[in-house]
Amino acid sequence: GMATPRKAGIPLGVMKVLDPRQLKPDSTETERILTVLDETIVKLEITRLIPRITASLDRYARMLGPEITSSLLELQKLSMEIQELHTSPGDAKTIRAVEKCLKSSLRNILRLFLANPLLYHGLKFEVRVKESPADVFIKAFMEFRDFTLERLLTTPDEEREMIQFMKDISLQVEKNTEMISALQGELAGVIQTRDEEVSRKDKTIENLKTTMEDLAKNCKAEIRLIMKEGEKQKKEDEQASQERCARLKEDIQRLGTQFNALVLEHRASELVLRKEKCKAEKEIQEWVQKYDTDMTEKQTTYDELQAVYNEEKEQLSLLMEKHAMLLQEYTLIEEERRILKEKEEEAAREEARRNKAATCIQAFWKGYLVRSIYKSVLKKGKGKGKGK
Repeated sequence: GMATPRKAGIPLGVMKVLDPRQLKPDSTETERILTVLDETIVKLEITRLIPRITASLDRYARMLGPEITSSLLELQKLSMEIQELHTSPGDAKTIRAVEKCLKSSLRNILRLFLANPLLYHGLKFEVRVKESPADVFIKAFMEFRDFTLERLLTTPDEEREMIQFMKDISLQVEKNTEMISALQGELAGVIQTRDEEVSRKDKTIENLKTTMEDLAKNCKAEIRLIMKEGEKQKKEDEQASQERCARLKEDIQRLGTQFNALVLEHRASELVLRKEKCKAEKEIQEWVQKYDTDMTEKQTTYDELQAVYNEEKEQLSLLMEKHAMLLQEYTLIEEERRILKEKEEEAAREEARRNKAATCIQAFWKGYLVRSIYKSVLKKGKGKGKGK
């Protein structure tokens, strides 16, 4: 947390304890821990309401909706089944499987309630549940949550300062109490001494009176003198005792005034620190508002960019669809070209075979003609030889 200036010797940890309702989370980890604890409290309260809701499910079915109602029916069914399995001997594996299903169903119901906080708050005021040990546990868990928050927001240095401050205050109070007790004891001793002295003198006077009764006739003047001296001494002792008591009362009043002055000083210091704390909280609130404003502007810019991105994404999707169609058409064209090329290659091979066959036929025909001409020439040559 932010350090607060200290005045009049009061540590920061003590100032937090003076007004615990103003404790606020000062870190992301603290907020996460508190969020988990608050969600756990809500889950405990929902779990406490579930048996009452299940008992009057027809009454709350319209408010709950079909999904939660069906989940509660399933939970009720699993609860009855697990009770039957526990009452009668059965397979431990089956019991574990049913318990697992029961836990899963309960988690699903809690998730549905947490997703609809308005429904939970409405049922919290609608459903009347009698006090049970669960209420004690929930209250204890809430106290644990507050204690955890106080511990998270109190640093070790602040805790040590608070402990030292409380020790100093206790020591000061103890010293003042000892001083007052000592003064009261001294006053009681003086009063007791005075009373004893007065009692002793009263006894002496009584004895003197007794003696005076015996010696009244012969010692009237002496008795009067003794009485006068005794009364004088008594008055002096009483006056001295009253002066001592007055001094002791003045000391007590002076110490009480000092104690009240210290209390007023500490209260003034507390007021100053409270004002500084309020000022610091206002500054923090202004920074938070500024942060929220900046984040709102950035969120707006982000939303605009997101909208442009979505539009371009849609255009890209259309182009991809067109590309897929063109690619399909291109594939068909390529297939047609391949088939046409194969046909052309087959025609060329056929043409080559035909040309080769024609060449062979022509060569054979030319050979045949040459052989025929050669035979006819040979025949004519033989005929001329015979004529000679």
